[in-house]
This record gives sequence, C-alpha cells and structure tokens, in this order.
Amino acid sequence: MEQAILIDSSSYDNKAAIAEAFGRAAVSYDKHAAFQRDVGERLLAKMPQDLTGKTVLDVGCGTGYFSFELLKRGAHVICFDLSEQMLDAAQSRCGSDHVTYQQGDAEKLPFETNSVDYVFSSLALQWCQDLSVPMREIRRVVKPQGSAYLSTLLDGSLNELKQSWAKIDSYQHVNEFISANQVKIALAQSECHEHQLDLAAITVWYDTAFALMRDLKGIGATHVDGRASGLTSRKALMRVEQEYQTYRNHQGLLPATYQVCLGVIHL
Repeated sequence: MEQAILIDSSSYDNKAAIAEAFGRAAVSYDKHAAFQRDVGERLLAKMPQDLTGKTVLDVGCGTGYFSFELLKRGAHVICFDLSEQMLDAAQSRCGSDHVTYQQGDAEKLPFETNSVDYVFSSLALQWCQDLSVPMREIRRVVKPQGSAYLSTLLDGSLNELKQSWAKIDSYQHVNEFISANQVKIALAQSECHEHQLDLAAITVWYDTAFALMRDLKGIGATHVDGRASGLTSRKALMRVEQEYQTYRNHQGLLPATYQVCLGVIHL
C-alpha cells in the first residue's frame, strides 16, 4: 500500500485513528509519497505484465496510484482501504470501468474464499500487530495457484529520525517495525510456505529534517503509538533538526533510511 508509515494498529481505537489520519491526508498524499511510489514500483515489477481477465485485490490502495497501474495491465481491480476518503481519491483516479471499491480491514477481508487471482499490497501490513492474521486472510481469498505481492517496513526504518528524537526526550516518535525473521515466522504461521523475500535498504535524501517530517505528515503519519499527547513544540523540532545534522553527507543532504521487505507468496 502506498500509505503512511508511522501508525500502529494494535487496537480498534488505533485503527480508527489510522482511518482518520489517512482521510486527512487523502488530498496531500500524492505530493509527499515519492518513497511509497518507489517501493510500489519495485513490487509491481514482480507481477505479470499481462493481467487480462485476472482479478487483483489491492489491499491498502490509498489514492489508487498502483490500482491504476494494475488496470492498465488489463486486470479487474478491487480497491480496498481502511479510509473512505482514500477510496474516494482512488475512485477519482481509476473511474468505474473494471474496478470496484470496498472499505474495510486487512485483518477481516470481506471477500469470499478463493475469489481473487492476485493480491497486491504495498506498505500496508506493518500496521497489523500480528502479520500472520492478514496473511491468513490473504491466503484464504486468493485462488489456488494464485500469488500475493507484498511489501512492508522492517526494523531499522527511519533510524536516523528515531535516534535524533532519542536525544531530545524519552517518548516514542517512530513506531517499531518487525524483523525479517518475524516476517518469515508470520508466513509460516499462516501456512504461506512458498515465497521469495527480497530485503532492501532504501534511502531518501532531504535538505532538512523538517522536509522529512513534512512528508511523513503529508502521507498521514500523525498517530504514533506511545507518543506524548499534544502538539510537539517548535523548540523540540528545532532540536531534532540540530541533532539530525550529524547524518549530513558531503553533498549537504540528510538521509532517511527505510528497511523494506518485498515478498512474492505463491498460494
């Protein structure tokens, strides 16, 4: 899913907060989602070029950027997202031919067993507290001999931002992500035994830490589990900016590094 990245979904309240944050970001999302598009394009490259006659479920479709790409390959696409506003944005992009829209939760897919040929889900499933839960659902809805194409963030993502904040206060400003080994365990628990996982470190370069934080806000990353309540002071943000300077390279740019898992699961 080309979606926000700093949200935890361990409870119903958090899922409501996710949907609300995504809804607020639906208008600004595409402007700030260069990293999400990069990951999604890498994942899309693993899929068949010709999807004519195939049904693809896009779990966490966001504004429908990759749903539209799947449509261009001939697929019937089911745009699925937690946020109604994101689905509205997807519908504006993708229209009504060969596409349907469904709001819901990846942990409880409202689709019949063996009803889709493929699942595409880029940067969506890291919100699930137990990855094996949505994976069981994906395995259930995909037809025999079908496949799922998934990307998720791993531990170590945004470590520069995390370490900079750690020098300012003791609150959590960047959510924790699972390890590659935990991904493998979740796949085993959901009986998704045949898979290939590619691990990639992707670095996005910024002029300032503020620019990174603007992107995170612009994609809806406004709810972090365990963070302090209330607004972050400008003084604290200035201190983060100062601490982040230790990562500046010889070209004067600041890195934001993401650890990404791209997986192809044969079902």
